[in-house]
Amino acid sequence: MRILIAEDDQIIADGLCRTLRQSGYAVDCAGNGVDAETALLNYHYDLLILDLGLPRLNGLEVLRRLRARDSQLPVLILTALDGTSDRVKGLDLGADDYMGKPFDLAEVEARVRALTRRSSGTAPVVQHGALTYDQVGRVASVHGQNLDLSARELGLLEIMLSRVGRLVSKDQLVDHLCGWGEEVSHNAIEVYIHRLRKKVEPAGVRIVTVRGLGYCLEKPAEDAPDGG
Repeated sequence: MRILIAEDDQIIADGLCRTLRQSGYAVDCAGNGVDAETALLNYHYDLLILDLGLPRLNGLEVLRRLRARDSQLPVLILTALDGTSDRVKGLDLGADDYMGKPFDLAEVEARVRALTRRSSGTAPVVQHGALTYDQVGRVASVHGQNLDLSARELGLLEIMLSRVGRLVSKDQLVDHLCGWGEEVSHNAIEVYIHRLRKKVEPAGVRIVTVRGLGYCLEKPAEDAPDGG
């Protein structure tokens, strides 16, 4: 999952970036509305965390332009506790949720999980054969036993589970796993996929390599079409 944080307060932005990256999200940060607008036009994101008091182009205008392009990107707006009218305007313009400042980082994480889960249309718990993935707690397990997955491996698993039976290219994986300034090569993606395979294949979860193109998470056997 890739998130854009549009926040001009460096301390708040750093705290959000650090927390979300530690949870396995790819995070980009924009310190003003113009940079946020440019990022939204040039990159794919799964969520926008938007401060309304941005310099150069305020958050409400960033949101208005986003929705004018018919984008369905989930938006979590941040605003001062006394900014009731701005919160109302933001929701009217199409924001999905809002939080007042100051806020608790754990609550931000919970809202991020809820918004990205809602936008993907998936249930809180995803079942794939013997593998169970709890999107709320971000925990994968097999027959009740939790798998020891790194943040990168969790990110890969989330992407593959959201595209079961479909090809996912290495470039798409890099885009979803990495923010600005992060260097992850195609070779590194191969290493992460290899590690993830070793942990999920005993549960009958097969990640197939499509040589030169990318990877595909096979549908569970019970979901496959009948041969006759």
